Amino acid sequence: MARVKNSVTTKARHKKVLKQAKGYFGSKHRLYKSAKEQLMHSGQYAFRDRKQKKRDFRKLWITRINAACREEGISYSRFIEGLTKAGVSINRKMLSEIAINDKERFKDLVQLAKDGKDGKVKPTQTEIKTEVTIKSQAKEAPKKEEKKQEEQEKTTDYSKMTVAELREIAKNKNIKGASTMKKSEILEALK
Repeated sequence: MARVKNSVTTKARHKKVLKQAKGYFGSKHRLYKSAKEQLMHSGQYAFRDRKQKKRDFRKLWITRINAACREEGISYSRFIEGLTKAGVSINRKMLSEIAINDKERFKDLVQLAKDGKDGKVKPTQTEIKTEVTIKSQAKEAPKKEEKKQEEQEKTTDYSKMTVAELREIAKNKNIKGASTMKKSEILEALK
């Protein structure tokens, strides 16, 4: 019977485990036995914490909503109770985003919750359509650029431009048929 050597497969298996354990503390990334043991535990922690992550985010959203509610003079539990009685179904993630980014809409929701709690609003199948605007410097910058472009367009002399440039401007301003117009026609359309 032939002799069987498994050093190649053993070495490959060890390399695979040690590669996965790269970055672990102490001997857990150097020694095969402790690395394998740590990988088993790591897998269990990862499985457990994928569930825990959902709970943690819900806690965070509730904390944010509670803070915003306290600013409006109502507790979180009374706020949710009022929304439920008013027939508003909106998840905590969206409520926290509204609380952070759109204070006026959140005030409206608080007022609706207060009215719902007092019994002034009866639950119906109505949808509240709100757009959450996220205030950031990145969105303010394009507005400034648009204003600058409008000012430049007011001061630019179209008569000195070429037909190709005029057609491009007309295309940007959604003037139909600009590609077949003459220069004088494009100038009239732009004015």
